[in-house]
Amino acid sequence: MGVRIITDTSCDLPQEQLEKYNIQMIPLKITFDDGKTYLDRFEISPSLFVDKMINSKILPKTSAPDPETFISCFKKGLKESGEVLFVSLSSGLSSTYQVALLARKILGSKKICVFDSLTASLGTGIAAIKAARMAASGLNVQAIFERLLSIRKNREVLFTLDTLENVVKGGRLSKLQGLAGDVLNIKPILRGNDEGVPVIVEKVRGRGKAIRRLVNMVGEISGSNIRDRLVGVSHVRCPEDAAALAREIEDRYQPKEPIMISEMGATIGVYAGVGGLMINY
Repeated sequence: MGVRIITDTSCDLPQEQLEKYNIQMIPLKITFDDGKTYLDRFEISPSLFVDKMINSKILPKTSAPDPETFISCFKKGLKESGEVLFVSLSSGLSSTYQVALLARKILGSKKICVFDSLTASLGTGIAAIKAARMAASGLNVQAIFERLLSIRKNREVLFTLDTLENVVKGGRLSKLQGLAGDVLNIKPILRGNDEGVPVIVEKVRGRGKAIRRLVNMVGEISGSNIRDRLVGVSHVRCPEDAAALAREIEDRYQPKEPIMISEMGATIGVYAGVGGLMINY
């Protein structure tokens, strides 16, 4: 017996990491303008999602798993492992965390803990990996939960958008503002706040400057502490830029563990848009 670690598909963890740490996923849903709904990563790959998103006139909509899905998965985890820890996408971005809490309440089990990562993409995935490592060391679910709360205080998420198209489609910018930003080659730099919501902290002109600024911010925010952190870089159809960003971070800060690189799935990719680049640690 032990602790079953479960997360949601917003984690963007590569399949090899899911298998290595025996982490299970619960899928969020993505609905396109043709009315068709898919289970993120279970029924639609990151690549197919991007293809459909590019051809969608309106921004696809994401939705949380239903309570029944959580209840079924939690029951299975309790039966197989004895205790369950669910690592959720930020409550500031999705109702997934609240739905998971509801499922836990319905089951009425103290052997289930629901953790709000207050981050997204590989930030959620990194929290799940850390939980799995603690579970493998023999810690019980409550001890893991408490340690994750402490670790969460120092989490960081930094990212840049290459296009404002999805921000316009989502109604957060007018078409005129979006057009002006694209014409001027403005690239926003965003950082996750204490509520787990990304906010624009800077604007730079040009893709190259945006990537260099991300690298510099890692050092400005975390200094040499980054060497001891597990770092992830996720992207929406820009693998070369993601690899270059990871190399810059490795060369500059020399983290002890290899940097994970992955594609963003539908849950986060729908907001980042093509060219979105994110650093989590």
